[in-house]
Amino acid sequence: MNPARHFWFWLAALAVFLLALYELGAVLTPFVAGMAVAYLLDPVVERLERKGLSRTWATTLVTLGFGLLVLAVLLVVAPVLVGQIAGFARRLPQYVDALRARALPLVDLARDALPPGTVDKLQSAAMDYLAPAANWLAQVVLRVIGGGVMLASLLSLAVITPVIAFYMLRDWPRIVARVDSWLPRRHAETVREQIRLVDRTLSGFLRGQAMVCLTLGCFYGLGLSLVGLDFGLFVGMLTGFVSFVPYFGMALGLIVGVSLALVQFAAWHGVALVVAVFAAGQLLEGNFLTPRLVGDRVGLHPAWIIFALLAGGALFGFVGILLAVPAAAVIGVGVRFALQRYLASSYYLGGGGEGR
Repeated sequence: MNPARHFWFWLAALAVFLLALYELGAVLTPFVAGMAVAYLLDPVVERLERKGLSRTWATTLVTLGFGLLVLAVLLVVAPVLVGQIAGFARRLPQYVDALRARALPLVDLARDALPPGTVDKLQSAAMDYLAPAANWLAQVVLRVIGGGVMLASLLSLAVITPVIAFYMLRDWPRIVARVDSWLPRRHAETVREQIRLVDRTLSGFLRGQAMVCLTLGCFYGLGLSLVGLDFGLFVGMLTGFVSFVPYFGMALGLIVGVSLALVQFAAWHGVALVVAVFAAGQLLEGNFLTPRLVGDRVGLHPAWIIFALLAGGALFGFVGILLAVPAAAVIGVGVRFALQRYLASSYYLGGGGEGR
């Protein structure tokens, strides 16, 4: 098979994969989630194997331990979170009215200070931009959770994901060996090297970022609750969870937290305390958590991660979000490899390179 046929073969395979992903996204969600859990827990299983346990026993212990940990967290945190989420949803219209009432004096001041008609033009321009953005975001959310699929997906995640994770963990070495046997023999070592780079990127980002998000969620939730913010645990955990998206999590949490503080606290020192909690969280993340848990091994630019998450969610729903970061890592490694080959080729060197 000549290079052109190789290219069209792999392009057709990619098209079939994307089509299947689009059509079967809801069905694939627990399988993708199970594979993600298995990938995250595989180092723990390998460590137990090195201590003398069989692969099956190590997998059983790790899966049970992980399941019990998740269950314990849900039993302790979930009731409080559910109550706060329900209360926040009930009081959301009141918060919006109160924020509008507090903003009216500022709008009047701006209307007096700026030239006539400027504030109205700014409001109109803001609505022109915000309306399409809100509509697009709503479409993404509906694509992720719409069609009555969300409940079925949650049930399947709770039931099927642990089973898939167990079998994937137990058979991980055999799966890796089987996939390795399928590699084109001529380029096997090159492909293995790129897979090692993808694994290094994913392990650095997913495992490290998961710990960062969990730590930040606990920090923000505890901090906001201590300063007396209503629904502080919910806002803090939401901020930590969404911190998976660079910059967006902290910005979302800060906006929601400060908005609630403006409505709740009569004095400005309450708002200042909420801002101080988010500032401390940023210092903790930037100076300790991210350097130690994620480091500089990732090689994924924040803008690229944000684009991958948005594109994955818009195109393939929840399963697209799960696959977004792995896909971004694979594409990033592939682009760097192609660029490296180009810089060493005659196309770049003008005949003095390798010519490959």
